[in-house]
Amino acid sequence: MDFAAKLRDGLSYTEFLEAHATPEQKRRWTAVFDAVKLTDAQRALLGSFTRDMPVFCLAGAWCGDCVNQCPIFARFAEAAPRISLKFYDRDAHPDLALLLRMCGGARVPMLLFLSEDFQEVGRFGDRTLSQYRKLASGLMGAACPSGLVAPESSTLATITAEWLEQFERAQWVLRTSSRLRGVHGD
Repeated sequence: MDFAAKLRDGLSYTEFLEAHATPEQKRRWTAVFDAVKLTDAQRALLGSFTRDMPVFCLAGAWCGDCVNQCPIFARFAEAAPRISLKFYDRDAHPDLALLLRMCGGARVPMLLFLSEDFQEVGRFGDRTLSQYRKLASGLMGAACPSGLVAPESSTLATITAEWLEQFERAQWVLRTSSRLRGVHGD
């Protein structure tokens, strides 16, 4: 896939919601966005990123997991000028959905981390470890959150910290890459 060309097809957080969300879905996403609070340490970490990092987020405005996690990514992008976060609707971008399948299925949200020259750095989704632990402990219940209710603040803080580790990991891959260190002379 030509990731540079695909970046041009991506939408900002606001554009994505305007294009794909119903008013009720926008309300849900906004409630989580408003609830996401980055700590000073998290803001400092994100602000310290030195490599440009395009990030593709494959999502669905209808998806409860996306409601509860994508606003976190938007907060990260606000705090890190080096992150170029673009959103793609899973159904409108079947080529990206096919590329980012997990366990043989089209899952969302899925993140694709890229280098400044559009080399793949990593991919991660659709839930964090704490969410999978919670899901596994209650397998008799629903398999997918509805997004009707925002996560509790402690749960949201845990999910935020776990996602931040993935963004940090990608940044460290970029920062320690001998190829990119050669390009940047550092």
